[in-house]
Amino acid sequence: MTKDILDRINRFTRREFAADELYVFSVILCDNEIDRDNERFSDTALEKLKELFIGKTGIFDHDASTSNQTARIFDTELVTDDSRRNKCGEPYKYLKASAYMVRTENNRNLISEIDGGIKKEVSISCSAGKRRCSVCGADKAMQSCSHIKGRSYEGRLCHIVLDDITDAYEWSFVAVPAQVNAGVTKRFTDESADKSPAVSAAAENERLLRCEIRRLAFISGGRKAAFAAELAAHGMNEVQLNGLKKAYEKRAGHAVTEVQLSTEPESETASSFKL
Repeated sequence: MTKDILDRINRFTRREFAADELYVFSVILCDNEIDRDNERFSDTALEKLKELFIGKTGIFDHDASTSNQTARIFDTELVTDDSRRNKCGEPYKYLKASAYMVRTENNRNLISEIDGGIKKEVSISCSAGKRRCSVCGADKAMQSCSHIKGRSYEGRLCHIVLDDITDAYEWSFVAVPAQVNAGVTKRFTDESADKSPAVSAAAENERLLRCEIRRLAFISGGRKAAFAAELAAHGMNEVQLNGLKKAYEKRAGHAVTEVQLSTEPESETASSFKL
């Protein structure tokens, strides 16, 4: 381990750590490929995530608990692989992160599982201000359109382009990732959503609202809150869902503000670690 790497890690520690006290590994957080949810990050989104993920904590299964923290990212790199193309025909790009853990008796098995390729797939949690339709460019976060992701229109696969990244919350080890290459899940998804050809644009918009409500609930209260929000949103129409979404937006904003204003003994500001 070089001195430069140690210096970058020790920006996040209360004391200087030696190389033999630390375990360092690399992880691909996300890329610009269309994933299993028929979504992908834009190039500008990847650039923003590269900036936002420095200092973010690694957990398991998006369980936002301090006892669940296991690693921290100290460096990121956006890599372009000109030897391959994504499904859109663009050069393949991925966000690579370097993370560290302090070697302890408690994480000895985890380190062995990472080295052995058992703990491998990861998923990220972030917020995208824009969710553009790849066919017509409509921002699904603001308006609906007639195109359904997963269907082909004149030979083009419809998908959602995630852009205008506003925040990055955490990254997690998961068992089943959404992306084939990076193992990325951006948010909670409605697995039970009707994906048959009869799904209307209005039904798709309601599904997206339910997903956003569950994401906001997760930010403000974790997985239990997200599950409760899912139950509350079940059966609501679009007007009711928009009202519930606004309520959770206020809760999520208040929760983030509380974290940002809390007193931290470390040299880093609280705004660097929102979850």
